[in-house]
Amino acid sequence: MARRHATRTMNKKHLARNFPKRHVAMAGVLSVVVGIIAIAATDQDAQARRRAEPIELSLPSELPNAHTATQTGLAETTKIAPRLTTESSPKPAAAKPAKAKPAEPEPEWKTLVVRNGDSLSRLFQRVGLNDRDVYLVLKNCEQAADLKKLHPGEEIGFQLDNGELQAIRYRKSALEAVFIERTDDGYSSRKVQRVPEVRERYSHASIKDNLFLAGERAQLPHNIIMELANIFSGVIDFVYDPRAGDSFSVLYEELYLDGKKIDDGRILAASFTNRGTTYPAYHYKNTGGNGGYFNQDGVSMRKAFLRAPVDFTRISSNFNPRRLHPIYKTRRPHRGIDYAAARGTPVFATGEGRVVRAGYSRANGNFLVIKHGEAFVTKYLHLHKKQVKKGQRVKQGQIIGQVGSTGSATGPHLHYEFLLNGVHRNPRTIHKKLPKAESVAQAEMERFRTALQPLQEQFARYTGGTSGSIAMASAKIKNPASH
Repeated sequence: MARRHATRTMNKKHLARNFPKRHVAMAGVLSVVVGIIAIAATDQDAQARRRAEPIELSLPSELPNAHTATQTGLAETTKIAPRLTTESSPKPAAAKPAKAKPAEPEPEWKTLVVRNGDSLSRLFQRVGLNDRDVYLVLKNCEQAADLKKLHPGEEIGFQLDNGELQAIRYRKSALEAVFIERTDDGYSSRKVQRVPEVRERYSHASIKDNLFLAGERAQLPHNIIMELANIFSGVIDFVYDPRAGDSFSVLYEELYLDGKKIDDGRILAASFTNRGTTYPAYHYKNTGGNGGYFNQDGVSMRKAFLRAPVDFTRISSNFNPRRLHPIYKTRRPHRGIDYAAARGTPVFATGEGRVVRAGYSRANGNFLVIKHGEAFVTKYLHLHKKQVKKGQRVKQGQIIGQVGSTGSATGPHLHYEFLLNGVHRNPRTIHKKLPKAESVAQAEMERFRTALQPLQEQFARYTGGTSGSIAMASAKIKNPASH
């Protein structure tokens, strides 16, 4: 009994010691089996429900990124939702842009300054071209004729490529240029004409000594002073007539290009007050396209003869039939007027006519004689140079020579004589007996008055506020009347 009891006791201890391991193992196996059965049952139910109930899929309008999905719990949702995947072939690597070939530099221009004695052929040679190039350019280009008229100081540009002529650039003036360019057929040419901006400038001055000094004080360009003298040269002798207190007003054009003044234009209107009498002058272009200066009544300011033949500053000797000759010291008639001026000063023809004598004598030096119609003759003595020949026709105001001291002369001056029907007359007083100036044609008077009115009003706006002192103003042209 005791042994049996001991055996049972030992078995119980053994079971107590070994049971938990077996139990745990069996329990684990049992759990797995039960789990599999449960899962199978769940799948069957789910399949049954899927067969019985259709599933609606809703696609979100915007797919969250992975970072947002994790934060909002979408990555852990148990709700059945479709998983969208976009499978596309990988983007090809962006092709590297081909390296653009560097632009070939444009051939440089070689600019030459025309020298004294330069010919077109010589200019071509100076840049490495030959006479054949000259021939091809002149043959093919109509505008190339301008290249034959180059003057010293002007510039001409050549563009060469590997020794071949590509283009020629000749700037005739600030406003006009000629371009010659190489083409497949040879060369072509074109003219480029720029249009300047036209501004008007007004100036007024009182005369203390003479017109030229007054003009300089008013900062008038020299060519405008001379043009002013030319306009009134038929009615005023600017050596004898002006007196202290006389005055002038002038409205003229200035030409601008790219904001810079390049030249002076013409005088639009002017007036000269001499000894209390005012002489107005306005520019007017007639229906034939010819421009001139007229007073308010349409009478031309251009007389048959100029009152003086030179760009002068003073007269050294007046008309005197009993003058004591400065060289021969004898009483010899001085049948003209001497105009003292620097050697080389231009001498003008005082009227239109023909040169009937051009020569040299011991007493007269270089001289010219011009016949104007049947009744009038003018003489110009002691010239430094003659610039016209016998038989040549000349226009009023044309340069015919230069002041000099040739022949029996004590210094540079021009001796000027005026003959009417073969008799010497005083050049200063003969004008009273000369033919009257032409006027605007009667058929054109209405047009003249229409064109003159706005210019008169424009000029009056300036002169109305002018005092005896110098005053100037600048503005853009507003009314091109009488142009």
